[in-house]
Amino acid sequence: MGVTADEMEWERAWCAFFIVGVETKTWIWIVAVDIVPQGQNLILNMNDKGFNVVAFNRTTSKVDHFLENEAKGTNVQGAHSIEELVAKLKRPRKIILLVKAGQAVDDFIKLLEPYLEQGDIIIDGGNSHYPDSIRRAKELEAKGLLFVGSGVSGGEEGARHGPSLMPGGSPAAWPAIKDIFQKTAAQVNGEPCCDWVGETGSGHYVKMVHNGIEYGDMQLIAEAYDILKRGLELPDAEIADIFLKWNKGVLDSFLIEITANILKFNDDDGEPVVNKILDKAGQKGTGKWTAIAALDAGTPVTLIGEAVFARCLSAIKDERVRASKVIAGPQKEPFRGDKQLFIDDLEQALYASKIISYTQGFMLMRETAKEVGWHLNYAGIAAMWRGGCIIKSVFLGDITAAYKKNPELESLLFDDFFNKAVHKAQPGWRRIVAQAVLWGIPTPAFSTALAFFDGYRSEIVPANLLQAQRDYFGAHTFRVLPGKENDKFKSGEDIHVNWTGRGGNVSASNYNS
Repeated sequence: MGVTADEMEWERAWCAFFIVGVETKTWIWIVAVDIVPQGQNLILNMNDKGFNVVAFNRTTSKVDHFLENEAKGTNVQGAHSIEELVAKLKRPRKIILLVKAGQAVDDFIKLLEPYLEQGDIIIDGGNSHYPDSIRRAKELEAKGLLFVGSGVSGGEEGARHGPSLMPGGSPAAWPAIKDIFQKTAAQVNGEPCCDWVGETGSGHYVKMVHNGIEYGDMQLIAEAYDILKRGLELPDAEIADIFLKWNKGVLDSFLIEITANILKFNDDDGEPVVNKILDKAGQKGTGKWTAIAALDAGTPVTLIGEAVFARCLSAIKDERVRASKVIAGPQKEPFRGDKQLFIDDLEQALYASKIISYTQGFMLMRETAKEVGWHLNYAGIAAMWRGGCIIKSVFLGDITAAYKKNPELESLLFDDFFNKAVHKAQPGWRRIVAQAVLWGIPTPAFSTALAFFDGYRSEIVPANLLQAQRDYFGAHTFRVLPGKENDKFKSGEDIHVNWTGRGGNVSASNYNS
């Protein structure tokens, strides 16, 4: 029997995934579909928390293999068809999908729908784009079903021992899944790294911003590593020790910790493995989605944007090699200053830039929530990220405290704690960026963070000249400053000036980006 192209594509999309169920007539079920080991680990995690779970895979031999190996000796059960799976579920049925974002999610929902009844819950735990989750929530609610789009972060280890979970969608679904989600999630100080995010696609939106911030954090750490390696010319083992020390202070985080571990990991020949890795960074798209969302919202999320572009620049390796042979930079002089003071400055630069990145990320969530009509709990979001996820850090506890103190906080930079922290870091931050420029070492994330800081704190920026230019060549109009009104320039009006005497008095239509 032949296999069609559609069937081949479907097989690729379904490669190694699992459906996990929670709540038979006597069991709690969750249904998960997975294309990586995270799904298996999530099943085992739920089993450990006292939930009886059922796994399903289109290739039923994978289910049997899982039950005979990783899940052996547990209460995990298997199903060999969707009909069998759904028939075992107690209403309201709860189904978690962990599949590749895009068409595979829609295709699987279509397979499930004929077997579901009003009030049943479909949960998408993959990295879906939030507009798709908004659409799916509306479509399923119109059919009497409930939909939850949940961000899941933490990788394989998080899935096994407690991920960060960010559910949002149909509010009526939350009471039915709250206990399962919060017991499965990571715990910090006895609190689950999971809470209800908000309506429709907000769960996946928050996960998208999380991933964008992750891009920024990783780029900042890479730039700090580059400065220590090429600037101070330190060996990897010494750089690792610096990161280990930083991990005991304000930069205490998962990414700083693993960076130290990576730098200490040597190959059999004694050379650090990191030095053997091709300098071309990959990406799956969530950072790009965040940057695009920021542009659409007109929100200056500059650091995440630069982090995405830095990966794009790394990808043109061959072209960079050719450029390195024909384009000269500054002649690098050996560092002759106080090395420890410089390293301390770098720590402060990294901390201040990280504050800017999170400031921008929360600005973006705030603006999108206004536009879409979501009611986001920013303290809860920061708390969800404190453990179980890639960007987990002590720092997120400070963000949680800031939003608990003032849920309407306009910017993290307006909070006393972060305001003081950035001002303390400012001198060293500036010295690091200046020295990197003199060395010719690229620091797009450090530099854009500082540029944003200086722009954000400026009462006057040169956009007046931009508006004059736009009006000069395109009659796009401008408005006047308060106190500068006269008979010709009226306050609050869109004004066009005939700059050359040769133009007309008709203005072009205007819009705000």
